[in-house]
Amino acid sequence: MTGTVLATELAGSLGVVDWFSRTEQWTGADGIPVRFLEHVRYSGIALALSAALAVPLGLLTGHTGRGGFLAISLANVARALPTIGVLMLVVLATGIGVTPVMVALVALAVPPILVNTYEGVRGVDPQFNDAARGMGMRGWQVLLRVELPIALPLILLGLRTAAIQVVATATVAAYVGVGGLGRFIVDGQARQQIAMVLGGALLVVLLALLVTLVFALLGRLAVAPALRGRATAVR
Repeated sequence: MTGTVLATELAGSLGVVDWFSRTEQWTGADGIPVRFLEHVRYSGIALALSAALAVPLGLLTGHTGRGGFLAISLANVARALPTIGVLMLVVLATGIGVTPVMVALVALAVPPILVNTYEGVRGVDPQFNDAARGMGMRGWQVLLRVELPIALPLILLGLRTAAIQVVATATVAAYVGVGGLGRFIVDGQARQQIAMVLGGALLVVLLALLVTLVFALLGRLAVAPALRGRATAVR
């Protein structure tokens, strides 16, 4: 039994190596470079839309202390929604295309960004705010010059969490006829080609690792060394 499993795993590994080594996998509209860039584009657009919605809302509710409970509650409700279910509902309402994919991915990415932004601002020591106001800063100046820099590690953590989730989940785009790395997984399942499925999955993992490295570099460049330890509470 163990020997059969090992033989199957070995055959699958060799099949993936062979799949990557084929010239046709790297050329044409169905090649790895094109699918990789499609996946990056869908993920990047979804993350940008999510950040444009969630970061300002998180900053506003965190700074004013108003509406925070409602915003976080809605974010938690959205977090509980199944991505595939949201995707299929939007497909039924709007038809097949990029729109349902974006809606599903944004619904997935907004909660961690919103929650971490809100918690990052609310977690700023009130003494810093009092000192800033004592220096004559107005509300928006306190937010931008004091609260935002201190909250930045948690905000970046929320963005990184959302980005990884989006990259992993953007494979659902293939289920509604859109491209991306999910095409290898869906087409491989349809053709019963395990090497194609595994190859697509490995590419998604590689992209997720690249995203992690990008955010690690961004954190080192944008966050003051004394504040890097704040990004500890993953929500």
